[in-house]
Amino acid sequence: MIRIREIDHIVLRVVDLDRMIRFYCDALGCTVERRQDELGLVQLRAGRSLIDLVPVDGKLGRLGGEAPGREGRNVDHFCVRVEPFDEPAVRRHLEVHGASPGPVEQRFGAEGTGPSIYVADPEGNVVELKGPPDR
Repeated sequence: MIRIREIDHIVLRVVDLDRMIRFYCDALGCTVERRQDELGLVQLRAGRSLIDLVPVDGKLGRLGGEAPGREGRNVDHFCVRVEPFDEPAVRRHLEVHGASPGPVEQRFGAEGTGPSIYVADPEGNVVELKGPPDR
């Protein structure tokens, strides 16, 4: 039997690599874990997980066809657990980095129902920032 513990990594095909690195590092607090420029791959540390960015014009990216856009996205959204979840501070931080966070809503996740905010990255991928479950 397979028992999933957590998301290990996700891979996003991107158009503007530098802009995406800035968003994920500056606005969301990721760090560059590893670069493989010859393949067209930048791996960002996101807590215990990785977010891989693959430029669509790179060696790996060309294998995926056309670039994602508003008409055809990579994914609907992905969710990362945020701790601590201080809504006013999270909102201010995202806005400083040019993002427009949505309203806080109660949503179900891996640890149960709790607060979360949706925010779009510069290329339209939606990231859910999830707080702790309500007790």
